[in-house]
Amino acid sequence: MPEPSTQKNKLGLWTSTSLVVGNMIGAGVFLMPSTLAMYGGISLIGWVFSSIGAFLLAKVFSNLSVLLPQADGGPYAYSRKGFGDFAGFLVAWGYWISIWCTNAAIVVSLISALSTFFPVLATNSSIAIITGLATIWLLTWVNSLGIVTSGKLQLVTTILKIIPLLVVGVGGLFFINFKNFITFNTSGSSNFAAITATATFTFFAFLGLECATIPSGSVANPEKTIPRATMLGTLAATIIYILSSISVMGMIPAKDLQQSVTPFADAAVILWGSSARYWVSAGVAIAAFGALNGWILIQGQIPFAIAKDKLFPPVFAKQNKKGVPVLGIVIGSVLISVLMIMNYTKGLAEQFKFLILLTTITTLVPYLFSTAAFVLIRLQNKYLSQRSGWTGAIIIASLAFLFSLWAIAGSGQETVYWGFILLMAGVPFYVWILWKNKTG
Repeated sequence: MPEPSTQKNKLGLWTSTSLVVGNMIGAGVFLMPSTLAMYGGISLIGWVFSSIGAFLLAKVFSNLSVLLPQADGGPYAYSRKGFGDFAGFLVAWGYWISIWCTNAAIVVSLISALSTFFPVLATNSSIAIITGLATIWLLTWVNSLGIVTSGKLQLVTTILKIIPLLVVGVGGLFFINFKNFITFNTSGSSNFAAITATATFTFFAFLGLECATIPSGSVANPEKTIPRATMLGTLAATIIYILSSISVMGMIPAKDLQQSVTPFADAAVILWGSSARYWVSAGVAIAAFGALNGWILIQGQIPFAIAKDKLFPPVFAKQNKKGVPVLGIVIGSVLISVLMIMNYTKGLAEQFKFLILLTTITTLVPYLFSTAAFVLIRLQNKYLSQRSGWTGAIIIASLAFLFSLWAIAGSGQETVYWGFILLMAGVPFYVWILWKNKTG
C-alpha cells in the first residue's frame, strides 16, 4: 500500500512553480530566436500576444484549481466535470499522446546539446540512441522514488536552466543594435498574418503552464499552492522569454540569426568570447534534462487520474510504496523509447518538427475544453455563480477560449488534421474500456 500522504511528502509552492517553469522552458526555446528571425521585429508583438493568451489560460486554470482542488489530471478532470466522461477521455487521450511525443523530442534536443561536448553523438546514431535511452530510464527511476524527489530535482534544474537565459537576456540589453529591428516585418506577409504566425509559434513555449494542476492530490494546500504556482510560473517564463528574445535579436542581424543553429550561444560569444558557447550549451542540456524529468512525472499522473475513474486500464492506477503510479510511468517511457528509436534516422531537425506537429493540437484542445468547462463548473456551483466577480470570470474564460481557437487555427491545416486523427484513434479504445467495465 502507498505511504500515508502528508504535507511533508507533497509538492510545495516552489517545487510546484518549478514544475510549471521547468516544463515550459525546454531546449526548444534556445532555438526560438532563429525561427523568429525571418519575421523581423514584429515577432516581439507575437510574443506579447502569446503571453497575454498564456496569462488568460493560467488564470482559468488557477480558478479551476480553486473550484476543484483535489482534481487529479488537471485538464482531464476539468473537462470531465464540465462535459462528461467521453470529453474527458478524449482530452486525456490526446494529452497523454502529446506527453510522450514531447518527451521524445526533448530527448533529441538533449542529445543535440550534448554533442557540443561529445561530437560522436552527432555522427554515431547508435551511441546517440543509447545515450537517449539511458537518460529516459534514469529519470524514470528518479520519478519512481516519489514525487518529492522528482520535485527537488525539478527545482534544481529549473534554477540552473534559467541562469544562461537571464544572463544573456540582461547582458545583451547593453549590446543591442536597434538597426537589427528594421525592417519591422520581413516575412513578406501582412502584419496580421505575421503576428498570428509568430504568436502561434511562440505560444508553443508556454505549453505546460497547466502542469501544477495535474498532480493536485500530491500538492500541499492545492487550493492555494496551485493557483500561485501557475501564475508565478507563467510570469517568470514570460519575463525570461521576452527579455532574452529582445537581447538576442538585437545583438545578431536577422540574416545571420536565420542561419544560426545556436542563437543563444552566438549571443554569448559576442558578450564573453568563444568559451561562453560551452556554458550556454550546458544550459540547453540542463533545460532539456529538467523538462524531461518534469514531463515524465506528468506522464504517469495523467493515465493515473483516468484509470482511477475507470476510463483507462486499471494497471495505470497501481502505485508503489512511495505512492507513485510507477507502471504508468514505465509504460510511457517504453513508448518514448520506441518513438525515439523509430524516428531517429530522420535527422534531428526533421524529427523535432514532426514531434512538435503531433503535440501542438493535442495540447490546445485540452485548453479549449478547460476554458469552456470553467464556465459550466461555475454555473453548477450556485454559490459561486452568485458571488461578485462572475462577470470578470466570464470575460476571462471567453477571451481564453477565443485565444485557444485562434491558436488552433494558426497551427495550420496539417497540424489540425493530424491532431484530429490522433484524437479519433482513441474512440475505439474508449468503447473497449466501456465494454470491459460493463462485462466486469
